Amino acid sequence: MTTDPRLPILDDETRAFYAARVPGRGPAGPEELEAVRAAVPAPEPSVPPAVEATADAEGRRVPVRIHVPSGAPRGVLLDLHGGGFYLGTAAADDVRNQRRAQLFGWAVVSVDYRLAPEHPWPAAPDDAETAALWLVEHVEARFGTPRVAMVGFSAGATLAMTTLLRLRDRGVPIAGGVLQAGTYDLSGRTPAGRLIADEWFLEAYAGDAPDRTHPDLSPVFADPSGLPPVLMVVGEHDLLLADNRAMAARLSEAGVDVDLRVYPGVPHGFVGHPTPMAAAALDDIGSWLTDLG
Repeated sequence: MTTDPRLPILDDETRAFYAARVPGRGPAGPEELEAVRAAVPAPEPSVPPAVEATADAEGRRVPVRIHVPSGAPRGVLLDLHGGGFYLGTAAADDVRNQRRAQLFGWAVVSVDYRLAPEHPWPAAPDDAETAALWLVEHVEARFGTPRVAMVGFSAGATLAMTTLLRLRDRGVPIAGGVLQAGTYDLSGRTPAGRLIADEWFLEAYAGDAPDRTHPDLSPVFADPSGLPPVLMVVGEHDLLLADNRAMAARLSEAGVDVDLRVYPGVPHGFVGHPTPMAAAALDDIGSWLTDLG
């Protein structure tokens, strides 16, 4: 473990932002989820607007939204949004994804995967895999680059890890993965997993799965050997920090090139907040993607 000398300088201003911010929590059941969904504002359109498309592979179809940088893309990021597996849409991230396309110089293809509890596991990873197979097949013809990487936040990071494992098993090449504050033990069997064992999103997503230690549900129980390079980004005050450390340890033990970066003074979701620490994390992600090739 090393300390980036930039980060302590940014800490005071970042802490001031969170001192005035009330932490949120996820819905505790179907009724609260319905109310939260009803209160979500209409998505803000990006400029230029996203291109809507349908990814299809092996008889499955899933909507995607495409953002491209102003120049030729260095690669394509397959993006999986957060939201506890039961909230969020690709359209809600249009503005952020268009900014990321310009900032990183990579095109972004965001997946509108099906949500729990209406569509429990394995619906969301099936949709992510469908989009990934479609993108790998068409990436060079559509974007002029062969390079595809996964990126996900929170529940999306979990799905990104699951998709990386599925693609490895198929022998499908992926350049790497950027995993932001995912959850990797949904079974509550590990010390890290027990910290969130009472969260309703676990029940909503897992549905009636007989074994929540199944690696497709809880990637910390997978054999991660043979995965491409992985960057893990998480905040010091994130409840999922221990889970991210456990997943990083599993990757490292398996010989995967893993870079775990823990940012001081910040909670879950910090990369999406207007703070100096978030800007530093985005710079780090951009640098990592550049080094990826």
